[in-house]
Amino acid sequence: MINLPTWITIGRIFLTPVLVVVLMTRTTALEHLNVSWQIIGVCVFLLASLTDWLDGWLARRRNEVTTLGILLDPIADKLLTSAAFVSLIEIGAAKAWMVWIILGREFAVDGLRMIASSQGVTIPASLWGKYKTVSQVVAIVLLLFGNRYLGQWDLAGDVAIWVVVALAILSATDYFLKFSRRLGVVDGPGGSRAG
Repeated sequence: MINLPTWITIGRIFLTPVLVVVLMTRTTALEHLNVSWQIIGVCVFLLASLTDWLDGWLARRRNEVTTLGILLDPIADKLLTSAAFVSLIEIGAAKAWMVWIILGREFAVDGLRMIASSQGVTIPASLWGKYKTVSQVVAIVLLLFGNRYLGQWDLAGDVAIWVVVALAILSATDYFLKFSRRLGVVDGPGGSRAG
């Protein structure tokens, strides 16, 4: 049976295509209220980002952490940020090479964690990874607002995505170093488990 935190995670997955439609079509569905696609996009993105915190908080508070929730949560996160960043390339708000570094880091670290898990090694989320996640949300919001809303502060979005790239590289390096150390501890001489 699917519990409330898992439904919230599923909701984040379904908000992702809504975000893409808003960003890619760039239509103003609420023209008569003077609400632009940027505002709608930021609201959808922030709502989806809020569910990332809410599902985990509820799961821990209600003691409803499930295997399905553990599997779906990172998938929902990656779908949301990947869709947002790729859409930002398409609308000309972000450089493709920067986004590919960010997304490449996500896939590399996920692959690394799966390999580690298959070896019985758990690599917990790092502080750098958490900083990277927060910086992604800030960068996406700033890049969506762009010149229309930030005016002379439009440069803030460019600075923010540079910060995301730097933190992506730092956090990936941190994960790879942790992986190397953990694997060195787990594997003894001749590849057998030390213990």
